[in-house]
Amino acid sequence: MGEILRNGENRGNVWLEALGVSKSFGGVRALLDVSFELRRGEVHALMGENGAGKSTLVKILAGLHTPDAGEVRVDGRKVELRSPHEAIRHGIAMIHQELMPVPDLTVAENLLLGREPCGRLPGTVDRGALRREAGRLLELLKVDLPVDAPMRTLSVAAMQTVEIARAVGSDAAAVIMDEPTAALSDREVEALFRTIRALQARGTAFIYITHKMDEVFRIADRITVLRDGVRVGTAPASGLDETRLIALMVGRELIGGRVRGRAVAGESLLSVSGLSRTGAYRDVRLELRRGEILGLAGLMGAGRSEVAAALFGLAPAERGEIRVRGRVARIRHPPDAMGLGIGMVTEDRRADGFVPLMSVRHNITLASLERCCRGPVIRHAAEAEAAALAIARTGIRASDDGQAVVQLSGGNQQKVVFARALMSDPEIVILDEPTRGIDVGAKAEVHALVAGLADQGKAVLLISSELAELLALSDRLLVMRQGEVVAELDPLTVSQEEVLKHAMPI
Repeated sequence: MGEILRNGENRGNVWLEALGVSKSFGGVRALLDVSFELRRGEVHALMGENGAGKSTLVKILAGLHTPDAGEVRVDGRKVELRSPHEAIRHGIAMIHQELMPVPDLTVAENLLLGREPCGRLPGTVDRGALRREAGRLLELLKVDLPVDAPMRTLSVAAMQTVEIARAVGSDAAAVIMDEPTAALSDREVEALFRTIRALQARGTAFIYITHKMDEVFRIADRITVLRDGVRVGTAPASGLDETRLIALMVGRELIGGRVRGRAVAGESLLSVSGLSRTGAYRDVRLELRRGEILGLAGLMGAGRSEVAAALFGLAPAERGEIRVRGRVARIRHPPDAMGLGIGMVTEDRRADGFVPLMSVRHNITLASLERCCRGPVIRHAAEAEAAALAIARTGIRASDDGQAVVQLSGGNQQKVVFARALMSDPEIVILDEPTRGIDVGAKAEVHALVAGLADQGKAVLLISSELAELLALSDRLLVMRQGEVVAELDPLTVSQEEVLKHAMPI
């Protein structure tokens, strides 16, 4: 790949650098002698599989980690970034992959956290100025959110938008964006890109991490690829295509397209009729059969995740009927669903999927611990054996099963959530955005895992914002729009454009 620079071309424009940086965690190497540079006013995409070292590198640049070796330079001067506050003081802001809002503060208070406008009296905040500035920042992204609403009342996409607006409003010289569009609608993505271009024109530089290939080639000026903690190289985005970039990331070429043939579905395991919840969805009807994958498409806010939450008892429906194996089921809480043989991988893995500081083993067995007990006593050998089987089945990469989940890459964290959901051996599996934040290599592994569930005779409800994923895996495809199921389509014959036509609001 190589760096496309001749005779120091554009070197004088370098603003932020990592030079020979190395970092290990508990004997596990995350980075080895990695160098990286960010020029003023550029969007520099940082690409690689989960575990390649991307998040570790940007966390060093954002003051969250200190390197074991190497150094960081800002505008040609060596700096010691021991905390995020020091990074911000040097003009470096970061938007994290995992959302970190203060849930009980308002949107405005989150946006201006640490930069609140002072009131007339010492120690007070000018609430009017706070709301006006919050409104201005949201307007930059062309989004309409209530600035006085508590953060906990917002959707994942709306919280992501607030995080982005907060970083943009810090007037940083460099903004690090780790999967910033993972939960955004197409309209919100377009608004974000317009904002990035406007800030670029003012000299702001961006480090952009994403697994969405189309975004890379739309927004990036240059691309750096990491693999296994080592820098593979850097090149202009115009000098690469998707196939070449994927090969550099994973060390091999991946074959896309349809993952599985059409399954011969068995008996109905789950059926829903007239399912409704005010403001979320209405009169939803669907049937899920043994051995099939039913895809559920739709734009953000269409009601897909809300329906899934009702089926698993996270937010029960107000009206309608759910039948499991032909019998009417009352699902008010997740234990009700699990008792009926339903498992779920939720949309937001950090909020709902795992306990960050708990080990891989304990996270996997947490919801099914009774399987590893004799009376009230945990049989630790049985727990370790069950966790080992789950780790092998889902391909989790960890130093050992005692490693804290928070230390894993995003893709491996997602696999832990998968392993926990499958621990009880459910017949019905609900997957809400199962590959969100997962790299192309890990995504192929998850696709194979999903297809394998259906091949084992399980019924799978697959919700995804990636139409290519739905068309590659689903046997049937339902489309939701504004809370209603509006179409059933054949994934083998329909195009992405046709799906979008049905999903777009009228």
